[in-house]
Amino acid sequence: MIEITILAVMLLAALAVGVIVRRRDGKVRAATVIETRSAKADLLASVGVTGSVPAVLHFSADWCGPCAAVRRVVADVTGQLAESAQPPLDIEVDIDAEPVLAKELNVLSLPTTFVFDSEGRERFRISGVPKVTDLRSALEPLTIAA
Repeated sequence: MIEITILAVMLLAALAVGVIVRRRDGKVRAATVIETRSAKADLLASVGVTGSVPAVLHFSADWCGPCAAVRRVVADVTGQLAESAQPPLDIEVDIDAEPVLAKELNVLSLPTTFVFDSEGRERFRISGVPKVTDLRSALEPLTIAA
């Protein structure tokens, strides 16, 4: 009887951990770090995040299956906002080609997507495949001219 109780407790713990991890996957979270010009800014500028217009930067790799879905979602949203006052850039970075930038941005898993405003500040970070509506609602206010 003790074995069944232990098994039930372990299954419930695994279920709880799975639910918590699943709830975070693909969610748009506000960034907490705002920095001035630094080595990070130079690395971002080298891949195209110049701070002149909003940008969606997503890390991918050839071996990453979900990265293709992120590619489609980001292309769809940036395409929808292409006629806005400040159309956002769609920037894809291969994590194997830019490991220093990935380390600087604390990219721990793929796919990871960042939304930068027109001043080059990180506004949002998304782990996993973002939902089109969530990404659009995060990006749309940034495309309005000041």
